[in-house]
Amino acid sequence: MSTAAIQSFLMLGQSNMAGRGDLGVVPDIVHPDILMLRDHGWVPMREPINPDRPFAGVGLAASFAEEFVKADGGRVGLIPCADGGTCLDQWAVGGALYSQALRRARQAQQDSHIVGILWHQGENDSHSQADADAYEEKFTCIMDSLTHELGITEVPLVLGEIGEFAGQYQNGRCRFFPLVNAALHRLAQSRPHCAIASAVGLTPREDLIHFDSPSCRTFGRRYFAAYQCLRTATPC
Repeated sequence: MSTAAIQSFLMLGQSNMAGRGDLGVVPDIVHPDILMLRDHGWVPMREPINPDRPFAGVGLAASFAEEFVKADGGRVGLIPCADGGTCLDQWAVGGALYSQALRRARQAQQDSHIVGILWHQGENDSHSQADADAYEEKFTCIMDSLTHELGITEVPLVLGEIGEFAGQYQNGRCRFFPLVNAALHRLAQSRPHCAIASAVGLTPREDLIHFDSPSCRTFGRRYFAAYQCLRTATPC
């Protein structure tokens, strides 16, 4: 397989980036120019892209990649680094998740160009006001360090909102999610090359925390629209 033209994207965050939508509910996305990274290199993309758990499934990255190929042609590669149920403290610089993302990104850089970062995380930082209030500062430290180490400080970064339904999860366990969403919006406004993908109107699985399969497809297209705004320097 020729890999000279691969443009790749880092997938970072927790379960809603990894994907928890049911397989078989929406049509598969299969395209010869959409690849995903595995330990032995690039392979054709099939969901689950980010098999962090045995029950990983449909996620937002597949429809994002499909839109990218439609718009740009060429090859696109997805670098799965998300891990379900993780909070920002577990992504701290030098920790296991950070180091794993760094390793996978460097593997991808051997034969691709990282041209964007997709981030969805924050449900586990919505359990307490203290964690929600600290979100912006912690995220900035993590992302500044990671992009500096990889030499990609100017690539577009798309952040996704937590779903509006998160407050219903486990009798309000994630009740501080509006504070995390507000932090994500501030980051999108203050960081260069950063934008937000709206989760308004998207629907959950029965667990009331994960996006269902149709919403994953929609969310991925919204991520791409936000990415395009950054790339073309046009207002979203």
